[in-house]
Amino acid sequence: MARPTDSALASLTAYETLSREELAARIIRRKADLDAVILGHSYQRVEIQEVSDFLGDSLALSQEAADTDAAVIVFCGVHFMAETAKILSPGKMVLMPDLEAGCPMADFATGDRLRKLKAEHPDAAVVTYVNSTAEVKAESDICCTSANAVEVVNSVPAERPIIFVPDRNLADYVTEQTGRTNIIPWDGFCHVHDDMVLEELEAAKAVHPKALVVIHPEARPELLERADVVTSTSGMVKLAEEHDTLIIGTEMGLVDRVQMEYPDKTFIPLSSQAICGNMKKNTLAKLAWSVDHLQYEVTLDEDIRSKAESSLRRMLEVSGGWRRPESDDEASEALAVGASDCGCR
Repeated sequence: MARPTDSALASLTAYETLSREELAARIIRRKADLDAVILGHSYQRVEIQEVSDFLGDSLALSQEAADTDAAVIVFCGVHFMAETAKILSPGKMVLMPDLEAGCPMADFATGDRLRKLKAEHPDAAVVTYVNSTAEVKAESDICCTSANAVEVVNSVPAERPIIFVPDRNLADYVTEQTGRTNIIPWDGFCHVHDDMVLEELEAAKAVHPKALVVIHPEARPELLERADVVTSTSGMVKLAEEHDTLIIGTEMGLVDRVQMEYPDKTFIPLSSQAICGNMKKNTLAKLAWSVDHLQYEVTLDEDIRSKAESSLRRMLEVSGGWRRPESDDEASEALAVGASDCGCR
């Protein structure tokens, strides 16, 4: 079992006095000692992305970690993401640098509230976005991602009602794409995506009229109607590889990531205010503190963990299992091209 290092500094404040280079070197050395893998969500600070072994969205990162022999997973994201890593890797130690890095959208739904709604709609299937707590996943029939939400909903018999948790904007998008009239949306949202407005898009288009507009399905319907492509963060990374200029409607960290990977291309944030304060709570100093002191470990009740895993596994069965991001199938991440008659999945 991993142990705290003897050279650990006494306080987080002490780590904050170190330079970026010193912190990065310390993290890399400690990672080797721990046999650890560092996962960095695409919305993380650049300094975190630079020391991460894998970058991506929450589920793909958890699957990457489960696929490695690493004994310790350090998840630089928000709490539900670290929970997902623990769900898929119950035998590994899972750490997150800041326990207060939560997700307001995930917090819209609780196990108690979902059980109450299920009792009101006993015939409904529960489809839960992976941006949710382990307890909510455990109360669900099947999970989905922003990339496969349409496919997952279509796997449920058309006559069966669906409780869609917790993002109302993704629920609206899936309703529009599937034509179903029996989806019961949870009244939750991601404030980062929900706060983006048409005026910001129009301003970006005025400066870059030929740029492809790419927007995450957590955004409001009126924005999605103006998008050239509606897709997940993984789909955006793929499009950044293929296009020289994009207007990107998601959290700023994704824009930072693709700009770092393709410095000669032009990537314009739809909104420069699209910043998730919870994602940004993770810093290089906190990461160094985390690996040196083995803080903060994420644990789950086994009954909740196993039930949540079942809902994730059902999703993977529907979508054909997990494929590595570098595979040729990554193009299927794109949910829709154009606002209508797009031939989307």
